[in-house]
Amino acid sequence: MSSAIIQLLVLAGIAIFLILRLRSVLGTRDGFEKPRTPLPGADDTGRRGRPEFDVIEGGPDRDITDHVEDGSSAAKALAAMKMAEPGFNVTEFLEGARGAYEMILMGFEHDELDDVRGFLSAEVADTFDQVIEQRKADGLTIEASFVGVREVALADASFDRETNEGDVTVRFVGELTSVVRNAEGDIIEGNPNEIKRQKDVWTFSRVMGSNDPNWVLVATGE
Repeated sequence: MSSAIIQLLVLAGIAIFLILRLRSVLGTRDGFEKPRTPLPGADDTGRRGRPEFDVIEGGPDRDITDHVEDGSSAAKALAAMKMAEPGFNVTEFLEGARGAYEMILMGFEHDELDDVRGFLSAEVADTFDQVIEQRKADGLTIEASFVGVREVALADASFDRETNEGDVTVRFVGELTSVVRNAEGDIIEGNPNEIKRQKDVWTFSRVMGSNDPNWVLVATGE
């Protein structure tokens, strides 16, 4: 076999090898693929105008729609609160409500409302005081330990445009250990080694745009 033929076979083998490598890296395309049309606003590199980075003016506020249904009365109320106070953030509010729930609940369980009284409306504070006084009159004490909050969810919201007062109702599912002891120190209810779940629905209120940043607990329920 001549050297010319050998060189041709070597070059042919190299070409086949390169074709197979390119197919393995780039893959194959079946059928006809239309050329991509640049999106409006894209530059020559095609890096601008990508949908996942575009901000659509007038679109839904995800800070609201992540918590309530878009277009619902609660969503409209939250939007009005944001108009009255542009710095208001629903997600941050719920994080604050989580901390307030533990603080107020444990203050009530331990008969220590002084540190949380500023976060309670007069009506709620009066109700808590009455329950605490009744427990003391009955010789009962509560030993409670907070484990954590399993769920925090926005249940409802309303806004008074005349007073700028916003109300937000939050559903909590808390976990804690709790026992009730009588005057003799005997456990009459609960188990110190058992974690129980407690469901509460609390409503917080605040005048939007006011200098006082604190929300006040105005109603409790289950």
